[in-house]
Amino acid sequence: MLPKEIVHKIRRIQITTNRLVNESLAGEYHSVFKGRGMEFDEVREYQHGDDVRTIDWNVTSRAGRPFVKRYVEERELTVMLLIDMSASGIFGSVDKMKSEIAAEISALLAFSAIKNNDRVGAILFTDCIEKFIPPRRGSTHVLRVIREVLFHKPEHRGTRIQTALEHLNLVVHKRSVVFLISDLLDQGFEQPLKAANRRHDVVIIQIMDPREKELPNVGILEIQDAETGEIVQLDTALPLVREIFRENWIRNQSRLSKLFESHRMDHLTIETGKPYDVPLIRFFEERARRIR
Repeated sequence: MLPKEIVHKIRRIQITTNRLVNESLAGEYHSVFKGRGMEFDEVREYQHGDDVRTIDWNVTSRAGRPFVKRYVEERELTVMLLIDMSASGIFGSVDKMKSEIAAEISALLAFSAIKNNDRVGAILFTDCIEKFIPPRRGSTHVLRVIREVLFHKPEHRGTRIQTALEHLNLVVHKRSVVFLISDLLDQGFEQPLKAANRRHDVVIIQIMDPREKELPNVGILEIQDAETGEIVQLDTALPLVREIFRENWIRNQSRLSKLFESHRMDHLTIETGKPYDVPLIRFFEERARRIR
């Protein structure tokens, strides 16, 4: 049996995300992420106005009168959540840590998916694969995914996005919608990301904290890398130090943006100090407009 505090936390996220799904996201999700195409539904007798190209000549010849094939949109999708569980997620200078935001966004996307009867799976990763949850349907399964994201204790602290993408291509053969949820504090994942995007519909959700792009002027500041344990001291009173820090962040973001744009990958940034539902809804609306 789960401890009460775990049940309460899962229930709180379920209530919050269900409200957002019902009020804002489920309809947008349905219009944005289409199924794999059209599937055969039935054969029925020809009616005036039917497209003659849909006539089933085998049935027509046997029946002695024209019959047509009817197709419907195949809606079923597989949604895969690739969730960064590295130690850099255990950071937040405002209200919540990046890892908490990642868990809530994962829940939001998962509940949107099952509301449309899609299958949901997850890969939790650090610099290795921490856990693979095969895609299935149903609210019970989604609650299991959320529980794992919230309470899984990673064995490793580092980040290796390449490993997660390579594992995705090994275990998920059907074209899927893939949400990569990470702070992207990693290098060398460009080629695996391109390969994954050729096979799947990849959406990158980058979670960041305001302090990662701009240092406050607070004098001598000791900073520890959560993944390597390395400690450095910075004199944030010096404008040059703050400027270099910000320029490094801008340069890295520019590199990522060019990568995503050149390969037509959707990318949105979520800040820990701001509501995440607004950029998510905006993303769905913009993507729906592009599709239309």
